[in-house]
Amino acid sequence: MDIANKATRIRLFDFKSIQMRAFHMSWFAFHLCFFGWFGIAPLMAVVREDLDLSKAQIGNTIIASVAITILVRLIIGPLCDRFGPRRTYSWLLVLGSIPVMGIGLANSYESFLLARLAIGAIGASFVITQYHTSVMFAPNVVGTANATTAGWGNLGGGTTQIVMPLIFAAVLTLGVSEAVGWRLAMIVPGIVLLVTGVGYYLLTRDTPDGDYRELRERGELPANRNFMESLRAFIEAARDYRVWALFVVYAACFGIELTINNIAAIYFFDRFELDLKTAGLIAGMFGLMNLFARTLGGVGSDYCARRSGLRGRVNFLFVILLLEGLALVLFSQMAVLGLAIMTMVIFSLFVQMAEGATYGVVPFMNRKALGAVAGIVGAGGNAGAVLAGFLFRSEEMSYEQGLFYLGIAVLVCSLFALAVRFSPEVIAEEDQALNDALAERELESANAKPALQS
Repeated sequence: MDIANKATRIRLFDFKSIQMRAFHMSWFAFHLCFFGWFGIAPLMAVVREDLDLSKAQIGNTIIASVAITILVRLIIGPLCDRFGPRRTYSWLLVLGSIPVMGIGLANSYESFLLARLAIGAIGASFVITQYHTSVMFAPNVVGTANATTAGWGNLGGGTTQIVMPLIFAAVLTLGVSEAVGWRLAMIVPGIVLLVTGVGYYLLTRDTPDGDYRELRERGELPANRNFMESLRAFIEAARDYRVWALFVVYAACFGIELTINNIAAIYFFDRFELDLKTAGLIAGMFGLMNLFARTLGGVGSDYCARRSGLRGRVNFLFVILLLEGLALVLFSQMAVLGLAIMTMVIFSLFVQMAEGATYGVVPFMNRKALGAVAGIVGAGGNAGAVLAGFLFRSEEMSYEQGLFYLGIAVLVCSLFALAVRFSPEVIAEEDQALNDALAERELESANAKPALQS
């Protein structure tokens, strides 16, 4: 779809313009979704003892936490096309807060498994985040905007690893047992999600010129698709082999990040015999790289686009994914704590840059089915996490072996990036759109100079 008045700059300290309000609210909401989605992960050592979970059962809960997101991400993209990102995000946050708070009621493996399955639905928030920034920002900065909002959202994975053990410790000072403490601690992210859902509805709009509903009433957007039209748009996206190539690519980066978010704390807790707080702090460093690493991927993608067009975006993605695989193989071999931390940080850098580079390509795949494309590719991340989860539920395979095999898989998946091609017509169209956006940005700068001088 063609949206007017997209921003050609990212002004981080602008909280008034519609574009930048959507930018800040989308990354903040996604950040808090991670807080709820993986809030239980750093407390798993306590939950394991309380519910007497085996390694295989823990592995099953890890798989459950990301499996349902595959389905919800496939659905959420078309919902954004139909109802707009504002309403879709608000409802997801409000409804998602319920199982986050409800997980404390689990008293068996089966009920805990079902709770983690339900919580996984809020992982679809990523698709809405990418969708919202894609319709708010012009081609010259859309890669950076998408990467930054997603990266600062993913930062919630690191925040969670650090903050949840502290919340847990604070709850214990009330005199409750550990078995009660982890349950009460999970109420905190649930309440935060609920409040954010209301805030998202009040503070954002679907596009720079208003909500989809308003634009359709004014005739500035095509009439809302019926079910069959939405289905045809989804099928059109699903028939494109390039979309599935990016599905695999995203499985090899975001899928890996989700897996590490789930196992990092318990991995360092068991392998290096650390206490819960220290293990959580180290695990949090992996997610904290999102503060800038995913943005670097988007910036790199936009830079390569200015130099080499869409092909430059694709080549950049391939190189970063290849480096990610090599770094993961190296991390899996580290037996000294200091070296393990150092290689994990390097590996984290490339993982998150690859994610940013992937969604530097997504907005250009099919503008008429942006939601469907974003949803399918986003689902790839969770599909990768599900497959990786099976490696870590096996009693025979160690975490180190599982990480090594994942590194090899990433190296193979990097080749799929090279399968993404664009027709000469699309290349010419996007080159023109990029040049128009750069010209508009130059015009804004030229107009701003006299105003400053006066």
